[in-house]
Amino acid sequence: MLPAGNLRSLEKNLALRARYRKERFMMALVGLGTGLAFLILLLVLAYALSQGAGALNLDFFLKDMRPPGETGGGLRQAIVGTLIVDGLGLLIALPFGLAAGILLAEYPDHPVNPYLRLLSDTLNGMPAILFGLLAFILIVKPMGGFSGLSGAFALGFLMIPILARSTEGVLALVPKEIREAGLALGLPRWRVILSLVLPTARAGLITGVLLAFARAAGEAAPLLFTAFGSPLLELNPLKPMDTLPLRLFAFAISPYEDWHRQAWAAGLVLFGLITLTSLLARWASRRRF
Repeated sequence: MLPAGNLRSLEKNLALRARYRKERFMMALVGLGTGLAFLILLLVLAYALSQGAGALNLDFFLKDMRPPGETGGGLRQAIVGTLIVDGLGLLIALPFGLAAGILLAEYPDHPVNPYLRLLSDTLNGMPAILFGLLAFILIVKPMGGFSGLSGAFALGFLMIPILARSTEGVLALVPKEIREAGLALGLPRWRVILSLVLPTARAGLITGVLLAFARAAGEAAPLLFTAFGSPLLELNPLKPMDTLPLRLFAFAISPYEDWHRQAWAAGLVLFGLITLTSLLARWASRRRF
């Protein structure tokens, strides 16, 4: 018979070994799941490269699309239109998303907050096509036609809840001592938020803005009812404008093989744009300003 002290020590060692085995097993499962996700992503990317890499040339970036049935040309009008429509959408969404996030984080007892949080969560879970229908009713019909501006409003509606929740989460991480220091100096609360809290959370706010932009950049459904698309380069946001997701969708369902290749190329460019935005967001989140 082992002494009681040795028995307890043996039981602890056995329990510790069992915990180590469980931990290694769970880490192996996490590694396996991560590896499978990366494998699927690499397979999709490799297939897209094999199908669309041949269409990526200078003409693709410097020329507009050709008429149906003709080969060659490019998607300059879609690339420029994507930057304009998404940029305008971000400008529209930014003040509303930031204001909602500030209200939720800095005024937690405000009576509007429960309804604002419910609305934000509801909008965040809505299908993107419903934002297009909303913009169609509010913008397209009163203006009497499709336009890049109405597409920007649709994407802006999509970005607002993302900006609101990301802003709320980032501001919640700011130490309360910073707010207390500003209030102790006699500053009004709004000045403390603008001069102390927001600059402290600047990196996180930039990350949220970039992630909202990346989320909206790949959406085609809201633009079907708003921006509508254009085969030529259009810089006037009051007229129909083309975007990469719209053109990818149109080319993918077309009967022309050359358009299919350009659709894959558009997907690669869109993937690169979203990846670059995500990398910038990660860089901003780690950078100290």
